[in-house]
Amino acid sequence: MKTVHPVLIALLAAARISAAGLHPVETLPLGAAARDFKLAGVDGKKYSLKDFKKAGILVIVFTCNHCPTAQYYEERLKQIVNDYKQKGVVLVAINPNDPRSVRLDELGYTDLSDSFKEMKIRAKFKKFNFPYLYDGDKQETARAYGPVATPHAFVFDRDRKLRYVGRVDDSERPEFVTRRDLRDAIDALLAGRPVGVPSTKSFGCSIKWAGKKETVDQYLEQLAAEKVQVQLVDAAGLKALRQSDSGKVRLINFWATWCGPCITEFPDLITINRMYRHRTFELITISANYPDEKKEVLAFLQKNQASGRNLLFGETDKYRLAEAFDPKWDGALPYTVLLGPTGEVLYRRQEAIDALEVKRAIVKALKEDRFK
Repeated sequence: MKTVHPVLIALLAAARISAAGLHPVETLPLGAAARDFKLAGVDGKKYSLKDFKKAGILVIVFTCNHCPTAQYYEERLKQIVNDYKQKGVVLVAINPNDPRSVRLDELGYTDLSDSFKEMKIRAKFKKFNFPYLYDGDKQETARAYGPVATPHAFVFDRDRKLRYVGRVDDSERPEFVTRRDLRDAIDALLAGRPVGVPSTKSFGCSIKWAGKKETVDQYLEQLAAEKVQVQLVDAAGLKALRQSDSGKVRLINFWATWCGPCITEFPDLITINRMYRHRTFELITISANYPDEKKEVLAFLQKNQASGRNLLFGETDKYRLAEAFDPKWDGALPYTVLLGPTGEVLYRRQEAIDALEVKRAIVKALKEDRFK
């Protein structure tokens, strides 16, 4: 058996200390008392343990907005609340992530990151029926409980002793679930029995400790260094784009350097591209400037770090080009279309986009590509 050099062990330990901010994070052991907290909820209230003193069983689940695994469990958590609320069981969700430590490419399966503001949006949109608390600024509660992934569940009895810690069940995809560990633990405690399997591994996205911000900054530097180009496109090329036979979800945006709303929304398009480009998605920007304005167009694209696929009207007859892409388009800018893998229109906007609306449409369109 190979041995690990003591110096390497020390370096790994130091790295974990750095990532956690203050000290190595250890998961709360079975039998330990619940740790108190004072956290803001998306409902505008402040919460601590005493606010749940009437609960016979308290379930604390560390989860977040952006993690696809966590998202898979949102409806199951809501159902647990509904099934057990008359039996004295209270479920509380806590977001442990530092939103500044989440890279854009880690948001490829979500419409939102993990800021407190975005938590409010997520909770309202998904109709959460449980308190959703934010711990991302100081992460003191996360360090006290020690979740290792989202979601990670902790179940406390009436005396607030930890009786179960681990996963919700054994598969993020409901059709593959064979063990419902969290429900089994709750049922055992309600029946006055010891929990049969009191500890399981959790599976999901890693906790985004504050120390990971450095990797985010490095990632942004790499993005800024990517090459930016623009190519001319003719009517035939635009017609081919509209047919969308690439097998990808395509977000196509028509813009111009003289269009105020185009300039304002452009950074949102770049962010969207950086979020989803590692999946079966591509952003194509098409400038409606004249061909002899290519230098001006390229300068704008470089300023905005638009390293994706950028096109420029290659003919002076703009009406012919607009007609070639979409006869229904009257030529007003900005104009944005989201096309499915076989060319179906999933989203169309003939004015400034609603970035969140576009992200939701993209996430919905890309939902199954991870299982192909």
